[in-house]
Amino acid sequence: MHILVVNDDGPPSNESSPYIHSFVQTLQSAGHAVSVVLPHQQRSWIGKAHLIGAAVKPTYFRPGTLHNEDGTTHEYPRGSSAKDADDPEGDEWILINSTPASCVQVGLYHYFQDRGPVDLVVSGPNYGRNTTALFALSSGTIGAAMEGAACGRRSIALSYAFSSRNHDPVIIAEASRHSVRVVEHLAKNWGEGVDLYSVNVPLEPGVGESKIMYTDMLDNRWSSGSCFDAVDAEVPVEHPDQREQTLRDQEEKLEEDPTADVSAKPGKSRIPHKHFIWAPKFTDVYRSVEESSPGNDGWTVKEGMTSVTPLKANFMHTPGIKGEIKLSDNEESEPALYSIVDCDDPYVQELVQQALQSRLGGRCRAISSISDLPSPSTPVFQYREYERLDFEHAMMNPRTSLTNAYIIRKALIRKHYLSNTVANWVTKHPDSILATHVKVSVDFELDYAEFLDDALLEAYELRESLDKNESRPDSEKEWWILKPGMSDRGQGIRLFNSEDQLREIFEEWEVDSDDEDNDEDDDNNQNTSSGVITSQLRHFIAQPYIDLPLLFPSSNNRKFHIRTYVVAVGALKVYVFKEMLALFASKPYISPTSTENSDQNAIDDLTRHLTNTCFQDNTLPESETVRRFWDLDDDLPTPANTNINTNTKTNWKESTFTQICSITSSLFTAASSGMLIHFQTLPNAFEIFGVDFLLDETGKPWLLEVNAYPDFGQTGVELKERVLAGLFEGVVGVGVEGFFGSHSGNGQGGEGDGNGKEGEGDGGMRLVAELELGRGF
Repeated sequence: MHILVVNDDGPPSNESSPYIHSFVQTLQSAGHAVSVVLPHQQRSWIGKAHLIGAAVKPTYFRPGTLHNEDGTTHEYPRGSSAKDADDPEGDEWILINSTPASCVQVGLYHYFQDRGPVDLVVSGPNYGRNTTALFALSSGTIGAAMEGAACGRRSIALSYAFSSRNHDPVIIAEASRHSVRVVEHLAKNWGEGVDLYSVNVPLEPGVGESKIMYTDMLDNRWSSGSCFDAVDAEVPVEHPDQREQTLRDQEEKLEEDPTADVSAKPGKSRIPHKHFIWAPKFTDVYRSVEESSPGNDGWTVKEGMTSVTPLKANFMHTPGIKGEIKLSDNEESEPALYSIVDCDDPYVQELVQQALQSRLGGRCRAISSISDLPSPSTPVFQYREYERLDFEHAMMNPRTSLTNAYIIRKALIRKHYLSNTVANWVTKHPDSILATHVKVSVDFELDYAEFLDDALLEAYELRESLDKNESRPDSEKEWWILKPGMSDRGQGIRLFNSEDQLREIFEEWEVDSDDEDNDEDDDNNQNTSSGVITSQLRHFIAQPYIDLPLLFPSSNNRKFHIRTYVVAVGALKVYVFKEMLALFASKPYISPTSTENSDQNAIDDLTRHLTNTCFQDNTLPESETVRRFWDLDDDLPTPANTNINTNTKTNWKESTFTQICSITSSLFTAASSGMLIHFQTLPNAFEIFGVDFLLDETGKPWLLEVNAYPDFGQTGVELKERVLAGLFEGVVGVGVEGFFGSHSGNGQGGEGDGNGKEGEGDGGMRLVAELELGRGF
């Protein structure tokens, strides 16, 4: 950067300006182009003033040895005389017989044009603090930065708050390095609406390791009377440099100056003749600081921290910028965290990278492997396929390594485990909402079709239903849906209403397994289910089939289910994303009990009954199979809902979402509290689950299943930005930023009603459960 440096203390002096030389050298060592314009003498307490009617005359200062007063002042710049020929390129500063604010004007517009535009104005380092309004309103240091802001330049007022005049060069050097890092950080992370910053650095050993805090400016007042002392008119007044030193001595001692009440010599005048000198009562400042609450600039510096006060060019601090500033060892090259995004699906890869860029920008840098980290403890976020996640690194670095999946979550994502999760919880909590929104499932194990009778011995609910079906007419038979416990994409799902049909399903799979090689190229053969082998699936559940589902005539009475995205964070907060999808079957729904179907048609024509996108007719437009839930009809169909009150009919979508939030809250509470072996949360992990619900003809939601690594691609192109871009931004907000921004506990909670009355948080995420499972760091 090209940095213009000004001050109000004048050229280097061990008595009145001991920091400027070290600071300029440190800026130059950091690779910045530095131009310097200073008052030719002490100009403190002059604020943002200009001297009207006086010609500004420059002289030219050539710095000498650091901390030695061997610099030289010249009437003309270097190279203007023959004697400068041997040293034409030495460092040279401009001194002017004017104010700090005038230094900014002269530096910006009348010198250094060959170095390009000035990127930043730094005023200081000031000899003493500039905390609180009393100092700031009169400060020449802040006045110069204010002038820079008024000229449209980003500006920083830098001040050193010393507690001793024993200015050790080592301490000054550390303060200079620390200040340069703060200046660089602010220049790269300039707050919106900020005109200038007032920075106060404690001139103390170890300042480079102290905290840096955004602060407000303490609003205080002079309360001890006049800031001027009356003196004998016949006594010579101190030189400005000497007077400034006297004031700083008093500041160091934190004592109030004695107020002289010097009257004129005896005479006849009723108005005594006096002179006055500036003598502010610093105890007013320190008293206000001691009585203030944490968070302001005076208190922060008193506690040994660096204060950074964002200001407008009207002496008011900029609201809303709070907290600690953390500087990395190498801010130029090291981001706040690293990310590894490694997805098999380019569709998902793009969404995750887009969300990270949108929310984190330059604070996050992409790498391809854990081995690329600067150190094992460097903050890193992994969004990868489950089998490629480096869980070992996450377990070894629980405070700095975040993964996008839990290690163990079978209690939710395996259908037979999910069935047991719900059954166990409802047994202990019969009033749980799960009891009325999850169909009772019968789970069994089967290796070969010939052992079906044995497998069903304990499935008494299923056997009883199938036995009754033998004597029922077709229109009254109870249908069941068979689901392999560990399959996905609708694989192996079948409908049946008799034991014979169930046996035929398993026998069909065993025959198909013998012909697997013949069917491996038939991508459209959904019913032969090549590769669906009973002994490989082994675990199955059977559930009463929901008939009739909610159907909309406007959608050609096609069945649909709701895909809800749920984000589980840490150990454990659960969020439901409000943007939900409605996934439609490709053909109009016909009940398996309808006279329009034969039994075989009801079993075979799965495209009417299964709403998984992999089953749908690809010739249909995307908008026909995937829609926003919130774009569905505003009113429930009247014929099927004669018993629903008017309010429910017209507000059914909000009601459905509230019920889904409650079901989700109870479900994750049941898994995390009741199935500890099969759902183990981690404080440094989060996971997105696709949770599916089906609405019956009354509009009541029923839980179908929970999917890990849901198929986001089913959303398609049209809703990609509308739904999924928002989802992943919300996930980065609650999952990534929530983890790396804070490691606080997760609070406490229970099953709760999950209605999310707190409202949607980050990106439309509604918090539905907040549990403390004792699995913190």
